[in-house]
Amino acid sequence: MDFFSLLWIFFIISSLQPIIRQKMLEMERLRMLERLERERNSRVIALIHRQETMSFLGFPLVRYIDIDDSEAILRAIKLTDQDVPIDLIIHTPGGLVLAAEQIAHALQQHPAKVTAFIPHYAMSGGTLIALAADEIVMDNNAVLGPVDPQLGQQPAASILKVLERKPIEEIEDNTLIMADIAEKAIRQVKATVMELLREKMGEQQAERVATTLATGVFTHDYPITVREAQELGLPVNTNMPKQVYQIMALYPQTAQRRPSVEYIPAPRSREPEHPVFGNRRRR
Repeated sequence: MDFFSLLWIFFIISSLQPIIRQKMLEMERLRMLERLERERNSRVIALIHRQETMSFLGFPLVRYIDIDDSEAILRAIKLTDQDVPIDLIIHTPGGLVLAAEQIAHALQQHPAKVTAFIPHYAMSGGTLIALAADEIVMDNNAVLGPVDPQLGQQPAASILKVLERKPIEEIEDNTLIMADIAEKAIRQVKATVMELLREKMGEQQAERVATTLATGVFTHDYPITVREAQELGLPVNTNMPKQVYQIMALYPQTAQRRPSVEYIPAPRSREPEHPVFGNRRRR
């Protein structure tokens, strides 16, 4: 075998290595999901969005909730018997209102218990989906977010403020049109939140929570902590299974040349480790 043949073999192996590694990672994900399903006797669905890199061009793509996600989750729900609980792991910055509402309504209609696990964050549309769950399990440091609609890069609630602060004759026609759309968007999202929460907490409290989350009380990226979510009356606790963290570790962020965060990936305690010599501990 000559040098060029060896070179070709090297290139072939190098090109196949990422594909093989990705397939192995996907198989490990399925094994972990299956293990969690067996332990909880439930259907486990992962809605996890990480920044991904295109394999050929190499630039990052930001993932968010889209129609493909809603179609996949709706199929998973249809494949689940009505007496089987659903556990949904959510890690997302949000996305399309249409897709998030479809997922939320489908979860709400499932007769068995629905649990939303939030190990890190579920913002915007992710929060809307979590509101459909009978139980929301969050890490102590995880956060939810407001669900107020955004029109392009502008919050709908902020567009409406223009009508309050400027005379109507000084406002451009395009702004008036945007304000009309903003008013409808807020009304629709608020109605959706109330529908998701009405049976869990009653009409009055559901309206209060919907007003807080959907009408621009906070900025769109405001982090709602576990304590704040509980104060709102949401069914939140922090009994997060360890398997959820293990599943999250199988969805690695895009590799960079130099990591932004570095640490020794091992449990750390204040107790010093005893040196071991052979099979005996030093006394």
